[in-house]
Amino acid sequence: MSEADERAQAEDPGKGPAAEPPPDLTESLRDIGATARASLGATVDSAKALRSLVAADLSLARSALGRALAFTGVAIVFGASSWLLLMATLVALLRQFGVSWLGSMLIAAGLSLAVTVYACFRAAHYFEHTRLQATRRQLARLGIGELADLMPTPGSDESARKAARDLHGDPDKLRENGITPP
Repeated sequence: MSEADERAQAEDPGKGPAAEPPPDLTESLRDIGATARASLGATVDSAKALRSLVAADLSLARSALGRALAFTGVAIVFGASSWLLLMATLVALLRQFGVSWLGSMLIAAGLSLAVTVYACFRAAHYFEHTRLQATRRQLARLGIGELADLMPTPGSDESARKAARDLHGDPDKLRENGITPP
């Protein structure tokens, strides 16, 4: 817009682009409907793209899980055979040092038992990570899930982690409500 047009509009506000009459009500409703249809179409397209992404991701995860299980089986077989050979070597070495067969076998069995106990404790520790604790706390803050009534609200300054720890310290309160501790 030139300076002359701006001055003319400032002197006479009835002229220029601002002086056009407002659109008709039916035209406005048509525009709103067209915008709503376009928004709905974009939402549907986004949902389809997200569905395709999730399907591809799950397919990849399923394939990776199968391969991981196959290689885990191979690792277990070769790990067990090497452990047996290692224990046989330990027994033979202990026999060379004059330890009886019974003593040699008990030492090998004790070492195997110690490693088994350690592995069991570590496995139990890692199973704690399968409980999705952080996700459950955040969903509870949003009012979703079984912990929703026991956690602080989204606008609260209180820590959800601290509230979960307090609940974890009082399992009777959770058991009364039939809730798995966070």
